[in-house]
Amino acid sequence: MNHRGFASDNNAGVLPEIMTALANVNTGHTTGYGGDPYTELAIKLFKRETSPSAEVFFVYNGTGANVIAIQAMARPFEAVICAETAHINVDECGAPEKHSGCKLIDIPTPNGKLTPQLILPYLHGFGFEHHVQPKVISITQSTEMGTLYSVEEVQKICQFAHENGLLVHMDGARISNAAASLNCSLAEITANAGVDVLSFGGTKNGMMFGEAVLVFNPDLTASLKYIRKQTAQLHSKMRFISAQFTAFLTDELWRKHALHANKMAQLLAREAQKVEGVEITQKVQANGVFAIIPPSWIELLQKKYFFYMWDQNRSEVRWMTAFDTTEEDIYDFVAQINEIAKR
Repeated sequence: MNHRGFASDNNAGVLPEIMTALANVNTGHTTGYGGDPYTELAIKLFKRETSPSAEVFFVYNGTGANVIAIQAMARPFEAVICAETAHINVDECGAPEKHSGCKLIDIPTPNGKLTPQLILPYLHGFGFEHHVQPKVISITQSTEMGTLYSVEEVQKICQFAHENGLLVHMDGARISNAAASLNCSLAEITANAGVDVLSFGGTKNGMMFGEAVLVFNPDLTASLKYIRKQTAQLHSKMRFISAQFTAFLTDELWRKHALHANKMAQLLAREAQKVEGVEITQKVQANGVFAIIPPSWIELLQKKYFFYMWDQNRSEVRWMTAFDTTEEDIYDFVAQINEIAKR
């Protein structure tokens, strides 16, 4: 099936530049498990883009990155505070809790974003052996609702966390879309803002596979390579992850394609909300559009351009754009909505 849809940026293919990078390293032999020059170069680029002191660990996928990060940050009697809609809470089949032993404390939010005010009521029971001990605040950038934390909002959460003896994890599966939308550097929104550990995503913005765990807090690095191995996330032919990240980070390839995906989401929201019966429910800040539409429209639309239901009770759907979404896709999809709306 070659037809593009709006279900997920995971459904898109691989960037041509990434395919070329993979082909370029597919010659000869080199040391496995990260002891190769391609991995060394990718790590140097990550340090340049985020923090010179960052420790970088390449992994297979986003769930693995989040699981490893949480295991490095918290012990089984400790808790991770996250938004109710967070990927670690909803879409990882309990993997973070299974592998870390930590309890997830999920907080309802109107837009997928945590704030110090929302978190504060959950900070209790410290030193009391009958209560799980809050240890990590996990924020998602961009959020599962397509919204963004500003640099200042990340800074405030990190300051609040550290003042209360907590650590901050950022699930950056779509960090490229966030930084592109905010017109900031990767460093500004992560290490410089006070984030302790970052799960850095590439797959949703055009990589074939592979994510990275970036550790900015030096107190958390010692055990991470062992945790990665035990979690079955140590890739033997690591050059095929590293080479992708080298291309991804060179000349801000990540920003170029994230900007395009974001632009397509803005166009989709503008055009779709012109149709009577479509209600956009969240700010469109990255590459996701959330909308309430009549239930009778959904199945008909999905036959032409597949997408997922987000909240069946509200008839709320999610439309995701990707690096390969075209304006023609947008206008044709909206034409389909118009046609169904007039029936």
